[in-house]
Amino acid sequence: MALMNKAFLDLKKNYLFIEIGKRVKEYIAAHPDNKIIRMGIGDVTQPLAKVVVDAMKKAADEMGVKETFRGYEDSGMGYDFLREAVAGYYKSFGVEVSPDEILISDGAKSDCGNIGDIFDASNDVLVTDPAYPVYVDSNIMGGRKVYYANSTEENGFAAMPDDSVKPGIIYLCSPNNPTGSVYTKEQLKVWVDYAIKNKSIIIFDAAYEAFISDPALPRSIMGIEGARKCAIEICSLSKTAGFTGTRCGYTVVPKELMIETPDGEEMSFMQLWCRRQGSKFNGVSYPVQRAAEAVFTPEGIKQTRETIAYYMRNAKVIADTFDGLGIKYTGGTNSPYIWFKCPDGQDSWTFFDRLLNEAEVVGTPGAGFGKNGDGWFRLTAFGTYENTVEAMERVKKLLK
Repeated sequence: MALMNKAFLDLKKNYLFIEIGKRVKEYIAAHPDNKIIRMGIGDVTQPLAKVVVDAMKKAADEMGVKETFRGYEDSGMGYDFLREAVAGYYKSFGVEVSPDEILISDGAKSDCGNIGDIFDASNDVLVTDPAYPVYVDSNIMGGRKVYYANSTEENGFAAMPDDSVKPGIIYLCSPNNPTGSVYTKEQLKVWVDYAIKNKSIIIFDAAYEAFISDPALPRSIMGIEGARKCAIEICSLSKTAGFTGTRCGYTVVPKELMIETPDGEEMSFMQLWCRRQGSKFNGVSYPVQRAAEAVFTPEGIKQTRETIAYYMRNAKVIADTFDGLGIKYTGGTNSPYIWFKCPDGQDSWTFFDRLLNEAEVVGTPGAGFGKNGDGWFRLTAFGTYENTVEAMERVKKLLK
């Protein structure tokens, strides 16, 4: 009989968003005519930018003509035109990345989970807590031991390294999902130095970098001295340009980054990652890559930033509500997430049920992101402006 990977038995029984969906479904079944406002799952609501749609349509038309039809993309890394566009985008905010250090993917979640294939199961993993569940779950599936760096109210939900742990793999996310906190250059330098000292590799999730408006805050770990020797950066167009239903992202693997073989030799990480992707990933379609290229044109930047401004207007509505209620929170300025303290000392699942049943607003209980998330709650700014305003009126009525 075939045997399962026993590491799956170590996973939590209920995945966070499955449990949320179950509770919401039960409530809707009991109240079918009521209006539920969803501010839990971080899916976008605004359409793709016109310049993106036009590029995708043009590329789709090319696929219907013999002379311009495309099959497999030869390198497996993504088309040159998109990798060059991404490199140019990095340069626009002062970070040098070569096109041949960029691999195109179908999104940050996939690469954050799949990149573990390169690492031996003996590697310990350090994850900031609270954390996006894929960092933890993918490594538990891989049979690795996971340790946690505590992000708390006291440190502004920006965990720093602990010398008592010497991990092989470190996961960082900035702007952070779920807490909305953003690391400073000085804080990231501490992490980079820690990784170099312990010969660790940092997996840096930069999926929300486009929401950073403060020029003093780093949008890429690759701009931090020493990072090219110890870090991989994973990014996505899901929130930057509304690609949650279109699927495209990219991963930056510096040429200098090496990983140790069982014999103690060093091997190029990029070489191994390309080998892995060539075996297990078919790449991103040509029309989608052309659409992604359009994101990085001057008009693409203009149009997508207008959408980001729309979401950040929502974030301000949420933040202003909690300011008025005197409730502590992080995020909402350089992040589309608002992470707030549950009122009346309630745990996060109790508050989830209260918010759903009494205000008919859906959020995300912080406990689903780790032990330091209990007693905290996440709302997203990705809804419509009208629904955000209405939801906050309901919240004010509930909590006053």
